[in-house]
Amino acid sequence: MESDTTVRRIKPFGTQHFVAQDNDGALDRCGNNGYSADPKRKPEVSLYLLREALAASLVSVFILVLWGLVHLSLQQLVIGKPTGEFNAVRARQHLERITSVGPRPVGSQENEVLTVGYLLGQIENIRLETAAGPHQLTVDVQRPTGSFSIDFLGGFTSFYDRVTNIAVRLEPKGGTQHLMLANCHFDSVANSPGASDDAVSCAVMLEVLHSLANQSSPLHHGVIFLFNGAEENILQASHGFITQHPWAKQVRAFINLEAAGVGGKEVVFQTGPENPWLVQAYVHAAKHPFASVVGQEVFQSGIIPSDTDFRIYRDFGNIPGIDLAFIENGFIYHTKYDTANRILTDSIQRAGGRYVRDLACATGVAVLSWFVTLLSVLIVALLVTLLGHSMFWYNHFYASICLYGAAATGKMILIHTLAKNLYYGVSDGLGDLYFDVSLLLWCCSLVWLTQQGLCSAYVPMLMVAFPLATRLLLAKEFKHRGASVKYSVLYLLGLALPYLHFMFLIWVVFEIFTPIMGRSGTEIPPEVVLATLVTLATIFLSSFFLHFIYLVRSTKWILAGLGSVFIIMFLLVSCGLFFPYSGSPDSPRPKRVFLQHTTRTFHNLQGQVESRDSGLWINSFDYTAIQHITPHIPEINDSIRTRCREDRPFCGYPWFLPVKFLSKKNWYLPASEVSPSSPLEFSLLSREETSWGTVKMTFSAKGPSHMSLYLMPHRGANLSTWSFGDGTPQFDLSGEYFVFYSHGLNAPTWTFWFEIQVLDPDPSGPEGMISVAISSHYFFGEDQRTAQLEEILRRFPTWSFPSSWVSTYDMYRY
Repeated sequence: MESDTTVRRIKPFGTQHFVAQDNDGALDRCGNNGYSADPKRKPEVSLYLLREALAASLVSVFILVLWGLVHLSLQQLVIGKPTGEFNAVRARQHLERITSVGPRPVGSQENEVLTVGYLLGQIENIRLETAAGPHQLTVDVQRPTGSFSIDFLGGFTSFYDRVTNIAVRLEPKGGTQHLMLANCHFDSVANSPGASDDAVSCAVMLEVLHSLANQSSPLHHGVIFLFNGAEENILQASHGFITQHPWAKQVRAFINLEAAGVGGKEVVFQTGPENPWLVQAYVHAAKHPFASVVGQEVFQSGIIPSDTDFRIYRDFGNIPGIDLAFIENGFIYHTKYDTANRILTDSIQRAGGRYVRDLACATGVAVLSWFVTLLSVLIVALLVTLLGHSMFWYNHFYASICLYGAAATGKMILIHTLAKNLYYGVSDGLGDLYFDVSLLLWCCSLVWLTQQGLCSAYVPMLMVAFPLATRLLLAKEFKHRGASVKYSVLYLLGLALPYLHFMFLIWVVFEIFTPIMGRSGTEIPPEVVLATLVTLATIFLSSFFLHFIYLVRSTKWILAGLGSVFIIMFLLVSCGLFFPYSGSPDSPRPKRVFLQHTTRTFHNLQGQVESRDSGLWINSFDYTAIQHITPHIPEINDSIRTRCREDRPFCGYPWFLPVKFLSKKNWYLPASEVSPSSPLEFSLLSREETSWGTVKMTFSAKGPSHMSLYLMPHRGANLSTWSFGDGTPQFDLSGEYFVFYSHGLNAPTWTFWFEIQVLDPDPSGPEGMISVAISSHYFFGEDQRTAQLEEILRRFPTWSFPSSWVSTYDMYRY
């Protein structure tokens, strides 16, 4: 057994930068420890080599301590007694009253009457209470109608009719010219109480309004508190306000309060455009500011299938703003578990020459190790998928770290161990060389991100500056004593700050993307996504630990330990020990299933009914499809799986949103016909040929608050203009157009038109020039349920969240 002071004979692998002579005349090897100017000479060098167990322990403790600090910082909510500034207890009372009415989809009594009535009552109480003060408070209930196109979910057009906005203007008596907008939305998706998304934000805004209105000194500028009632319908109410309300012209900046999770710290994940004063104001105002420019660039890249009112105010209002959201526990986002009791009151309170060749070679080894590691881990992910255990980590996150993390770490250590023993031989200076490799790669990413103009460049800047400064300060210690315990501890301390921040960013990535895999459809393999994320996190975190592999005596016990963890975990996963879902009230991980009891009617070119059927149309919104549902409900199996009819708009099924590309696997169980008390009324009002060679068709539709229109021009025909948006049909989805429609109370009949031009008819295609389909969706009231739907819902396991409603689908050929 060698001790820490063992003198070893070292085989040099490169030349020394320079040789200096000390005062005693002895040669002092500067630069890399052990480099010699004479490549034939085998010098004796006193070099401390770390014991394998000590090196593994130091790095493990370092990572675990920083990960613990990340989670500790996430609990740093503002805890204390309520003050006159903001009363979280009162805000919680608002939250509980808003959510007590149940789900609040647009057009429902709960959204349009009960919630609106409660908000108006509270606002009126504040107005009467502060009437004698220095502020004046004006309330306006807006019910706008409009349409716009958006490139979200592949792109579609949205039309809204008489949706609800409650705008409250607080300003000094005498008025003001400039206004700040604060936005929340009180509507929710069907079947979810919507406590975090977004009732809690409206509760917070009510209390902020109360606090500001009671101030003894007047505000310098006015504030608009916008309680918007149609955000879940893809940002409709915010569009109605910013494009139509007379106050909108005075808005100079906005704050949007949102949620993609439940509780925890709110995080700023979008700002701008430009106007850094907004961020500075947030930093000065927030007691614990919490933001990440990396999150902004990831969110705006389109990787995350979500959007907020921030986009509407930025794109249609051309005003700068800040987007804040809760992101923790996204597993219960848009489910029945999003209840008021899950939101903490504290969350509410918070808001050279040869060396260059050696460096290039070592960089090649490092990059090669990344690709081989990623490929190896993806093979493991593929095996897990083929074994039918995809998403095992959904309810057991750290199981994925033990499986994929152990595989990634072990593979990288193995590759570098083989390079050390077989390629380099036993050589000194490799520690310095591979530190320089890590520094070089982070410098390259810094240069590239800076060149792209991305603010995320600050991350590689931290990963360059701190390790470089640490290594320079410890150069003398390393030169004289090698990788001693003192050197290793001080080195890790020098990396603590950038690694702590980097691990926070990693936490954000996993906190967002892990729950998203439960609602990303049947086509994206989640094992590939999560295995890639774990591998990338391992690669990034290991970057400045690579050189430790060349400074330890051996890695056999580390590899043995990691291999054992991997094998045990793979066997446990293969045996199906980790079930993906949980119905535990404390930590639910529900499987999302959408069920529509629908009746479909298809008309031919002569207007006659060509076919008609009814059934339960079932969509699973994660990769496991119905694999875990079939044992509980045997009739839902692959024998009733649907196929897409390309000659029918959107495959002939009542898609609520244009997401058929995400969920190509769905099932259709025959059922009885539905008979809503307020059936859809759809008719062609007029058809005329224009002098410019098009056919103009005008339609009317009257039905429930949510409808979807699908237009599919046949081959050889195309839409030239229509009555939506700016008049130009946009966002062609593989030859189809999707128009999303919703309305509030007392909306008139929906009338629209389009012009179609036939250039070169295709005799092999469907009859006519265009197929028009419309679906109606009954999200609330007596029409939402049927006896057959209720019967099958009772059979779903407790760990599932079946969201259900009644719908119809009618197709016409013209």
